[in-house]
Amino acid sequence: MKVFALHDDGQAPSVTEAPLPEPQEGEVRVRVRAAALNGFDLSVASGRLKDMMEHRFPVVLGKDFAGTVDAVGSGVTGFQVGDRVFGVVTKDYLGDGSFGEYVTVPVAVGIAQLPEQVDFTEGAALGLAGTAAVDAFDAVNVTGGTTVLVSGATGGVGQQALQLAARAGAEVIATASSAEEIELVKRLGAAQTVDYRGDVVTQVLQTHPDGVDVVLNFAGDPAALVPAVKQGGKLASTLIMSADAVPAEGIEVLPVYANPAPATLTRLARNQAEMHTAVTVQQVYPLADVPQAIEDFGSGTLGKLVITLD
Repeated sequence: MKVFALHDDGQAPSVTEAPLPEPQEGEVRVRVRAAALNGFDLSVASGRLKDMMEHRFPVVLGKDFAGTVDAVGSGVTGFQVGDRVFGVVTKDYLGDGSFGEYVTVPVAVGIAQLPEQVDFTEGAALGLAGTAAVDAFDAVNVTGGTTVLVSGATGGVGQQALQLAARAGAEVIATASSAEEIELVKRLGAAQTVDYRGDVVTQVLQTHPDGVDVVLNFAGDPAALVPAVKQGGKLASTLIMSADAVPAEGIEVLPVYANPAPATLTRLARNQAEMHTAVTVQQVYPLADVPQAIEDFGSGTLGKLVITLD
C-alpha cells in the first residue's frame, strides 16, 4: 500500500510502499479515504519527537482519518466490514498513521461511526481538532449569557469551540486580524472580534471592563490572557500540562487534554450531520502532495487541510 512515511531519523518523509497491516485483537483495519493534517504531524515530520515517543519505522504520518472498515480483528464488537468510520489514531508509539491507504486502529478509543450525511473529507477534519474543542467547551460549562473569549479562533480547534459556545447562547469574542478571518469567525457566530496582532487584553477590557467569564485558549500565551478573565472566571487551555503553568488568583485554570472517546467522536459527527457545527476544509491534496500541504500548514490556514486517498 502507498503511505507517506518517515523512514529513519534525519530523513525527510516521502511517499513509499509499505506492507498491508493486519488488525490485532481489539482492532479494525480502515481503508482510509481521507486524512487531515495537524500540527502534531509537522512535529513528527521535522524529527522533533524522536526522543519523546517510540518510533517504529517506517513511521507513517497522520492522526485524523475517515474511511471504511476493511477487516476486523478478534474480540471486536460494534464494527463490521463496510462501516463508515472516522477518528484519531491513538497508539502510544509512532508508526501506524493515517497518511496511507490503510491503517489499523483500536476500537476502544479513537474511532466512531460516520453518518452518511457527513462525507469523508469532512469526517477526516473532525477528529483531533473537534475533540479538543469539545473537551475544552465541556470543561468550562458555557451557558447562555456567558461571555467567552476564544484565542486561536481561526484554527481548526477554535472554530469548533466558537460554534459550540455561540450555540450555547454565549457572547463570543474571537481573535481575528484580516478581513477574511473576521468574516469567517463572525459567520461562525462571533459577536465581536479582537486583533491578535495587537494587545488582546486591552481590546477585551475596552468593551468588558470587568473581564470575560471564560477564556478558551488554543493559540498564544495563556498566561498573557489572565487579566482578561473576571474574578471567579475560568481559563481553559490545550497548551498547558497543568494549572500551575499559568499563575492566577481568583480564576480557575483548566488544562485540556484531547481524548477522542467514542462518545465524543459520535457527538462531533452528530453535530456535523445536523449542522449544529460545521468544519471548514480549506484545501484538499492527493497523497503525493503532502509535502506541499505541510508547507501550506506552516504558513497559516483558515481551515483544515485534508489528504485524499481515493
